[in-house]
Amino acid sequence: MKSFLDEVAARTPAPGGGAVAAMTAASAAALVSMAARFSASEDVATAGDELRARLVQLASDDAKAYRAVLAARGAARQEAMRVATEVPREIASVAAEVAVLAHGLVENGNPRLVGDARVAELVAEAAGRAAGVLVEINTSPR
Repeated sequence: MKSFLDEVAARTPAPGGGAVAAMTAASAAALVSMAARFSASEDVATAGDELRARLVQLASDDAKAYRAVLAARGAARQEAMRVATEVPREIASVAAEVAVLAHGLVENGNPRLVGDARVAELVAEAAGRAAGVLVEINTSPR
């Protein structure tokens, strides 16, 4: 975690907001998995693990896509921007799935872990909103 945060804090353009949104949602997915395991909901825990792995990959994909935008020129830049917009769109979608799982645990999970489940829900929602803002910015005319 420290090395990722050090990379974000460095004077480089990527990883940036998309990768942070993805890793934030991945943290929420990890909380879902933990809370589900204490709730004897192994299917939800497994789903959380799968979503977490997907979000970690999306964090890497986002940084790579943004670097490609910076390197591209002319028509290639438009294609690179299209790809770079699809990554945060997917981050938002996967974060929404995490929030749904977390909400289910808030309602039906182990009552001793309702705080963790609620934090997961709120964090996933925030990460999804953040990724959605990046999509809006990337698709707005400049």
